[in-house]
Amino acid sequence: MGALPIGPLGEYIREQRRNAQYSVRQLAQAAGVSNPYLSQIERGLRKPSAEILQQLAKALRISAETLYVRAGLLDGGADVDEDAATDGHGVRAAVAEDPWLNARQKRALLDIYEAFRIESAAAEQAVPAPQDDDSDETIHSPVTSGPTEQ
Repeated sequence: MGALPIGPLGEYIREQRRNAQYSVRQLAQAAGVSNPYLSQIERGLRKPSAEILQQLAKALRISAETLYVRAGLLDGGADVDEDAATDGHGVRAAVAEDPWLNARQKRALLDIYEAFRIESAAAEQAVPAPQDDDSDETIHSPVTSGPTEQ
């Protein structure tokens, strides 16, 4: 397996940093890396680890998976796209990559999206499990053991 060019990853990080209206110094501080190291990543001279990519993604409020794919750490094929349709990564990546949105707008959209996902998950868990059609018993009543007091 040959090495992937890292220049496009650095260019992408630089683009996301500019979209977020961060200076190199501000992003480096937010991600917990040094200014020179971030500059080297952006220029394609260094390939960051998965941990550093995660820190950068968090600071930029973008999907870490997007950076992993661009860095060659994850396969960006059909399997990733199928998963993205069900776990929200596609939405997060689309918001993160939209050049028309600033960092504040991206954060707001992602916060709203997460709130909707949490609400939907809670509603789904509150729905009772379907019963077998063959059963005449009701599952909704609590099960008690022993005699009941009156």
